[in-house]
Amino acid sequence: MAEMTPQVSDWLEKALALSEQERELLIGRLVGSLANEPADEEAEAAWSEDVRRRVNDIRSGRVKTIPGQQVLRELAEEFPDN
Repeated sequence: MAEMTPQVSDWLEKALALSEQERELLIGRLVGSLANEPADEEAEAAWSEDVRRRVNDIRSGRVKTIPGQQVLRELAEEFPDN
């Protein structure tokens, strides 16, 4: 594996200071840039519409989110040996 250059190290430090949502978006774009295949525009449009719908559901109150700590606690209770 190649050594991290000072420039990449600086970018990484800045990326780690981003919010979780911003890091998620950044990771998605970076991973997408590694794909050797052209993007499937129909699939991208479908995913974008699904994301928009889900965000609208949350913002409107139609869907209630569960805090991450609660999800982890419930999983630990359901699967105590894992």
